[in-house]
Amino acid sequence: MLTAISGGIGCGKTVVSHIVMAMGYPVYDCDSRAAVIMDTDSSIKRDIAVKVHSGCITDDGRIDRRRLSEVVFGDYEALQRLNAIVHSAVRRDLASWYECNGKVDCFVETAILYQSGLDKMVDEVWEVDAPLDLRVERVMVRNGFDRSQVLSRIASQDRFIPDSPHRCVRRIVNDGVEPLLPQIEAALNTRIMAHI
Repeated sequence: MLTAISGGIGCGKTVVSHIVMAMGYPVYDCDSRAAVIMDTDSSIKRDIAVKVHSGCITDDGRIDRRRLSEVVFGDYEALQRLNAIVHSAVRRDLASWYECNGKVDCFVETAILYQSGLDKMVDEVWEVDAPLDLRVERVMVRNGFDRSQVLSRIASQDRFIPDSPHRCVRRIVNDGVEPLLPQIEAALNTRIMAHI
């Protein structure tokens, strides 16, 4: 099975991913892989310069991530064009990674499950959730953003939540109160039982 560990910014999905990795399961991190793909694929850089904004690529051919972020978070259409460029490359990379792992039980961590099209590739979704105020606080501390910047990013992600989510969704609460490990173990046991 391929399971998505998903959830909005600040929900704590990376903590869940690290626990799953510590238990011996392979986890594909969409954010880090997308960064590698963007940095190493010249056709993606060319597409960003042409379809998103030429000022996002430096004279020496690197992506100016700060400029790119300013452009796409201020222009919804530019964000859509960037997503179309990057998401298809990530889907191909994930498929190759999954194949190389022998299609054993694997996980993919993603904040943008539905808008990336990854929901169509996974068998199950673990939706990590936390109270809004806690999410905002986590991101403010981690990224140095102010409250309005965090809320803007959350709103940007939330606009893509579909009316009919994935057919197999398990909710994992990461509120700092309910222990994570028993929830993860229960979710894993459910997966194992589904294979029997």
